[in-house]
Amino acid sequence: MTHRSSRRRRLLSTLLACGFVSAGLAACTKPSTQAPVRVGYSAWPGWIPLKVTEERGLFTKAGVPVSLQWFDGYLDSINALNAGQLDCNSQTLGDTISSVAGGAELQVVLTNDYSTGNDQIIAAPGIKTVADLKGKKVAAEEGTVDHYLLLLGMKKAGLSAKDITFVPLETGAAAAAFAAGKVDAVGVFAPFTTQSLKRPGSTTLFSSKDFPGAISDHLVCRKEFVASNPEAVQKLVNAWFDTLRTIKAEPGPSLAIMAQRAGVSEEDYKAYDAGTTILTLEENRQAFKPGSTMQSLPFAAREIGTFLQEVGLAKTAPPLEGLLQPQFVDAVK
Repeated sequence: MTHRSSRRRRLLSTLLACGFVSAGLAACTKPSTQAPVRVGYSAWPGWIPLKVTEERGLFTKAGVPVSLQWFDGYLDSINALNAGQLDCNSQTLGDTISSVAGGAELQVVLTNDYSTGNDQIIAAPGIKTVADLKGKKVAAEEGTVDHYLLLLGMKKAGLSAKDITFVPLETGAAAAAFAAGKVDAVGVFAPFTTQSLKRPGSTTLFSSKDFPGAISDHLVCRKEFVASNPEAVQKLVNAWFDTLRTIKAEPGPSLAIMAQRAGVSEEDYKAYDAGTTILTLEENRQAFKPGSTMQSLPFAAREIGTFLQEVGLAKTAPPLEGLLQPQFVDAVK
C-alpha cells in the first residue's frame, strides 16, 4: 500500500498538463457533467479510505459518478493528473506545489490528513544520528515528500544534500534496496516502512512526527475541472466526510476493506493509525486558514515553495494564488 508508492522521480517530470502540449489531446478532453469524475489514489493510509467510499456506494449516495483509479506507483498518479488523464488525484501538498512550479494548474479542495510518523528516514545498524549519514548512500524517490523530509532533517542537523550520496529510486525499490543492504539509509512511507525495518538492526532516525504539518495529504483537482464542475467537486468532498462517519460507525468492516486494498494484514494496517492523523471537518476548515505554523496550509505552502527553491527542486517560485480552495469544506453540512 501508502502515501505514495511512487512519488516523483524528478519534480518537474511530465508536467505537460492540458494546454501545454495540444488542446486536441484526447486525454485532456473535459468530461461532460454526466461522465464519471476520474479520481486517482495510491497506497497511503490517508487515501485508502476511498476504497471504503467506493465499496459502500458513498459516491453514488452523494450523487456523483466516480471512476476511482488505483495506482501502484504514486508518481504515475501525479503524472496522470498533470497530463489531464485524471480530474482529481490524491497527493501531497509538497508534490502539488512542485507540479505548480512546473506549470500545472491545480487546486487543493480537501485535506485528508497530516503525516505524523508514517514517513520515515530509516538507517542501517551503526548509523545512530543524522550526522552519521555524512558520506553514506541514502535512497528515496527524488523530489517527493520523503526526499523533502530527508532534506529537512539534514538541514536541521547542519548537513546539506552534498554531504550524502543520494540514490534516486521509486519508493518500493528504495525499500527493497535498503532491506537488501544496498544502501545505508532510506526515506519511505508506510507500508514500505514495515518492509524497510525488517532489515536486522535498522532504526528510524526521524520521521514526519518530528516536523508537524510538513507533510499534508490532499484531494487535488485540475483548476479547469473545478471551475467547470464545482457541484461535482462539492459532492466528492461531501462523500469523503460521509466515508469518515462510516468508518467510525463500522470500524470492523471498514478495516477489512482498507487492509485488503493496502495489501497488508488488518493488524499491520491498525499500526499505521498513529502515523496518519485524519483531519475532521472542523480541522479541515481550520487548516485552510492563515496562520504562522505548518498546520496552516497558506503558511505551509509558502514555506514549502521557498524550501524547494533553496534545495534546487524547483527552478522558479511556484505561483500559489488560487491553489487553496476552502469553499468546499466550508460548505459541507
